[in-house]
Amino acid sequence: MMTSIVHRATGVGLSIGMAGLAWWLMALASGPDAYATFGALVFTWVGQIFVFGFVWSLCYHLLSGIRHLAWDFGYGFAPRFANRVSVTIIVLSILLAAGVYLYGLFSFGGM
Repeated sequence: MMTSIVHRATGVGLSIGMAGLAWWLMALASGPDAYATFGALVFTWVGQIFVFGFVWSLCYHLLSGIRHLAWDFGYGFAPRFANRVSVTIIVLSILLAAGVYLYGLFSFGGM
């Protein structure tokens, strides 16, 4: 039950995060001064927490969405199996988000 609520919450978080993504694209297209303003906020530790939160929301929402798709086909309703899948989704989303975040941090210069 809780993982389904978190799935909805991450959907809302992704909608909010898209505003940040749009800001990044507009700053990138507007030139070095606009991008410097964007970078001054995003490359702080608070900005990095928001970036990681956005990446985690994306990973969690993707994995949980696959589970919801399986439920639409009638699979995975047994309580014991559903609990295992929920824990697996939480763990995998954290690992996947950490991997994507670290890849971006070290591949593209990051901080």
